[in-house]
Amino acid sequence: MRTTNTKLNTIPQKTGRQAAIWLLLIVGLLSSKPLFAQQQALPGFWISSAQVGVDKPNTWIAFRRDFVLKRRPKQAMATIAADTKYWLWINGNLVVFEGGLKRGPTPKDTYYDQVNLEPYLKKGENRIAVLLWHFGKDGFSHVNSGRAGLLFTMGTGGQLLYTDKNWLCHVHPAYGTTDEPSPNFRLPESNIRFDARNDIAGWQTAPVNGLSGFNAAKEIGRPGDAPWHALVKRPIPQWKDFGLKDAVPEHHPGSTRDTIIARLPYNMQMTPTIVISDSVGGHLVGILTDHSKAGGTNNVRAEYITRKGHQEYESYGWMNGEKLLITVPPGVKVMAVKYRETGYNAEPAGSFVVSDEFYNQYWKKAQRTLYVNMRDNYFDCPDRERAQWWGDVVLLMGESFYTYSTSTHDLMRKAILELTAWQRQGGELFSPIPGNFNTELPDQMLTSIGRYGFWNYYLNTNDRETIKTSYPGVKRYLGLWKTDETGLTVLRKGDWLWGDWGDNKDLRLIMAGWHYLALEGAANMADLLGYNDDAVAYRQVMEQVKAGYNKCWNGYAYRHPAYHGQSDDRAQALAVISGIADSAKYVPILSLLKTQFHASPYMEKYVMEALFVMGNGGYALERTKKRFADMVNTPDYTTLFEGWGVGEKGFGGGTTNHAWSGGAQIVIAQYLFGIKPLEAGYKTFLIEPNPASLTSGTLNVPTVQGIVGSSFKNDANGFTLTVTVPKETTAIVRLPEGSTIHVNNKALEDSQLDVEKKWLKVTYTTFKLTSGTYEIKRAKAM
Repeated sequence: MRTTNTKLNTIPQKTGRQAAIWLLLIVGLLSSKPLFAQQQALPGFWISSAQVGVDKPNTWIAFRRDFVLKRRPKQAMATIAADTKYWLWINGNLVVFEGGLKRGPTPKDTYYDQVNLEPYLKKGENRIAVLLWHFGKDGFSHVNSGRAGLLFTMGTGGQLLYTDKNWLCHVHPAYGTTDEPSPNFRLPESNIRFDARNDIAGWQTAPVNGLSGFNAAKEIGRPGDAPWHALVKRPIPQWKDFGLKDAVPEHHPGSTRDTIIARLPYNMQMTPTIVISDSVGGHLVGILTDHSKAGGTNNVRAEYITRKGHQEYESYGWMNGEKLLITVPPGVKVMAVKYRETGYNAEPAGSFVVSDEFYNQYWKKAQRTLYVNMRDNYFDCPDRERAQWWGDVVLLMGESFYTYSTSTHDLMRKAILELTAWQRQGGELFSPIPGNFNTELPDQMLTSIGRYGFWNYYLNTNDRETIKTSYPGVKRYLGLWKTDETGLTVLRKGDWLWGDWGDNKDLRLIMAGWHYLALEGAANMADLLGYNDDAVAYRQVMEQVKAGYNKCWNGYAYRHPAYHGQSDDRAQALAVISGIADSAKYVPILSLLKTQFHASPYMEKYVMEALFVMGNGGYALERTKKRFADMVNTPDYTTLFEGWGVGEKGFGGGTTNHAWSGGAQIVIAQYLFGIKPLEAGYKTFLIEPNPASLTSGTLNVPTVQGIVGSSFKNDANGFTLTVTVPKETTAIVRLPEGSTIHVNNKALEDSQLDVEKKWLKVTYTTFKLTSGTYEIKRAKAM
């Protein structure tokens, strides 16, 4: 036991100028850029416990510090870096629930949090408690530094508090690791076992001189030191906490253990809480979900060892699932089961409803799947991997633009900056990052930097700075790609020649299609940044690739001469959406897409888009409904799948919560409702509805300018479109010619209209609308 100094570290008071310099050093920590040289001048230390084995996987350390404030501060911004996660209490109030981000912004560096503690501090004695969870191992979403550590710095007017040897700490004796099976190798998180018999009651608020087992913290480094290196400000908000809620438990007796099943409202990220009674203590309680073993492997679960009496416990390692399962031996009575949903701090914004109930249900499941795949980063699935695969990220970003609040843009920016920051010396991009997979999937990397990835991000956000930062990495990567004597992209196998799940993959054409779209995105970025020579060079290569691709047209389908499988629907779709295929080829391509169904849910989005581009929205809806029927119609899951079904129908392990299956949301928004930005940041945007087989629909889109709304009715009485245009924006409305157009009951005059012809011999009428709400009518249905 050790008594700690309760006085705050005080800024030297010789002059006001000296105090100001110290405060500026603290403010320097709040930069969103790596700190590098600034770090060495900052006060404070990385600290840890001096106990043996403190850096082992799944170590939990309790930190305490009491201090006295001369007055209640007007501001108290804290900088907190942790390896790996932390929970923070101020005067007994839980202020941060699972702070910290998985490492790292680069292969070496570490994120830090900025937290305003002013509302929780008071004049006189204050008590800080931090519970640190050190992952201690690598995974597909985290790089292990090898050291457990905490760094805390807070300025409060003329006083400073920072981590040093005056803090007390203790490796928490109640926390441990379960027996096998452990989570699969992709996850850096461990299974948590909590032995309540070894708990430290009231350690967050007890006087420090009464804390048994707590000793002086060990100073293990300065800010900027290895293994954490430069500190980068957390670029995304703290998690949204939905609060602790009661679940309805169902008791299922067993021969040796009983199982309590509590069905959750939907598949969610949550931490479970149990309230139990045990007259003896020492019994093992299992805590898991229906996703603790899913996707073909073992994922996270938890255990609790009871003490004697009534007790309540929340397991802090988040899990996901549709059901919470508690297993108990005889003699343990479960009084209540609760859950705390947490997740990325974004709101489901806007609204969606159409006349086809299938698509209403699809949209609901897709939106839920998207949310359960956002946290430290976008990920493919919340159970098996939690990994930022960039083929997935491209679709998740596109879905987010139409379904969630603009706070998701921060998560996108983080993903983009991480991807280029992890680029290899040779120029290769790879994902998932951050993490230890270190494998290039060439098709996914091309997808990330092209039209649907980086450039789509810019169009929706107008974030030029992120494009400027990332462009050199884009240019370096495209420099690795070559064309052959026909002009077609040379096949770069990278580390994993994937293309898509499933069979019948015409990989030369799949890769060439993504290469073309990557070049397009890079040319647009070069235009934006003023690199004119780069833009010209990219477009020259695009023409070569286009020519080589079209040499693979046999009159009925695109097929590379070296490919001998069935004609690939993916290759046809990429030819259409890229613009490589001209409209003369649409009829045979449409015929092929009515017989070939090789694409996984990941690539099916692009097939659906191609059908809309070719003017076949009705069949696009029909095909999508047929392919997604099993996962949308089942009542057993609230989320969409990785493959076309569960088990043998699945791909890659077959998870039931893969957000790439929500890609049709993007197509519906951009082509059926016809809403997409024409000028970056939605300053000017398009509304070109194509109701296809639907008779009505409403979509409200959350943009950086506000909600863009579009609602239509399409029936025997004609076509009515209601449009909401945000302030200081312009909508370009494009409708097929056919009858007089009335806006707010007033016929548009010829001087207000532009008439244009598009492919497929369809003539369109185009007009502009400034901010406001409009009702647009034409006598003929569309």
